[in-house]
Amino acid sequence: MADTPRPGERVELLEIEDAWLVDPGSGREGQGSLRVEDGRIVALEWAEPEAGGRAVRRGSATGRDVAAADRPAVLVTPALVDIHVHLRQPGREDAETVATGLAAAAHGGFGTVCAMANTTPAIDSGGLVEDELATARASGSVVRLLPYGAVTAGRRGETLAQMGEMADAGAAGFSDDGSPVADASLFRNALAYAGALGRMLVEHPEEPSLTKGAEANEGLVATILGLKGWPAAGEESAVARDLAILAEVVGANPASAAPHLHLTHLSTAGSVELVRRAKAAGLPVTCDVTPHHLALHEGWVAGDRRFAWEAAASPWTGGRTDAAPYDQSTRVNPPLRTPADALALWRGLADGTVDAIATDHAPHTQVDKLVEYGDAANGISGIETALSIVLAGVEAGLLPLADAIRALTTGPVRVLGSAATAAAGRRRAHEPLVPGLVEGALASLVVVDTADTWDVAPATLRSKGKNSPLLGRRLGGRVLATVVEGRFAYADAPEEALAAAPR
Repeated sequence: MADTPRPGERVELLEIEDAWLVDPGSGREGQGSLRVEDGRIVALEWAEPEAGGRAVRRGSATGRDVAAADRPAVLVTPALVDIHVHLRQPGREDAETVATGLAAAAHGGFGTVCAMANTTPAIDSGGLVEDELATARASGSVVRLLPYGAVTAGRRGETLAQMGEMADAGAAGFSDDGSPVADASLFRNALAYAGALGRMLVEHPEEPSLTKGAEANEGLVATILGLKGWPAAGEESAVARDLAILAEVVGANPASAAPHLHLTHLSTAGSVELVRRAKAAGLPVTCDVTPHHLALHEGWVAGDRRFAWEAAASPWTGGRTDAAPYDQSTRVNPPLRTPADALALWRGLADGTVDAIATDHAPHTQVDKLVEYGDAANGISGIETALSIVLAGVEAGLLPLADAIRALTTGPVRVLGSAATAAAGRRRAHEPLVPGLVEGALASLVVVDTADTWDVAPATLRSKGKNSPLLGRRLGGRVLATVVEGRFAYADAPEEALAAAPR
């Protein structure tokens, strides 16, 4: 038996038979097999119909009529794309480095990640963008890194950063994430300037005057635990402001380059509804949600370990819990909301209001987390558990599998836009970020055993950040391999073992 392939090693031969293939680019989903030789997909076969209806006709546009229990256990999709991660380098290499963050991404099935600019110093110049890209190349990882540049100098919210210089250097967009651009005039100017550069503005929607000192979602759970509440209005008022300014910029400059506003980590039903209405009005806005806001809820702060869809009928009101309360790993910005909010996010994915699932991977050290709950750093180390959480929601019937994979692949790429992806320092600008399952294409894919499980533990996480409320939990969906542009980014088993498990 061959040794487990090393990261960066070219895929000489990889055969996957009797798998469930999902290709969002072509809209195909069904049973089939593929063969990779010398880094390229040389054979792709969609199965013919079988008795019992398990297989999908070759070339069929959908396999949604096939029950999950009747699908082969091994799932193959294009490598995933994450448009919101925090890699901490430079400045906080004790929490994460580019190398460890990219290794964690590969373990989670991601072939491309977009890194936020809230490092120390903030990525606010062309030189710092170039340094980040160079650090990614030096890491040896084949996972693509697309950096964002800061909107304001030093992320201080006072003056615009060198946005043109950063776009030329390869910035995929601009964001002060970790904090909003609170000054409305500055936000308006940044939105127009980013549009002129062909880049999106990624905004962290928060009204600081409503969230100062907040510790958990405003409601019964926070009241019982004695924590200061973070109201839904703290997010929704900021979303409303941003959309109003976007409408004004578009209306005032109809002949200029259209701005593109992207609202990240939306967490409330009200925010999703505001975006739904804005899209119906034709505004150029996109948004994403995180796996933890889809699956977790405010009860987790109190020790309730049910997923949101399990708690929807009977939210936590002070009864028994599964874990100790005040787990600092549940402290995140925006906070974990109600089960009803989580279900609204799933509905937003289902109807197309929400464009992408983004992890907001936020690793922290124990020093920054193991303090009083209200003093703990915000964020969850979540890029390695994201796919498993999303697949759990699919299994619960909240979203078709094809739509979930689309939100993790082609959805994020459409958010980025062609101008951003072409300028983001990729080695092959003519190659799409999600090449799809296509004969002749360089293989960029993830292979997942949906019938297997894995334990979330400090030893199993590649990230330096172990701050996950899922520690100690067994999740379904074990990533067997992540391949990017014909090379292994991650492999969990010898190549011969990467065949479909028995149904």
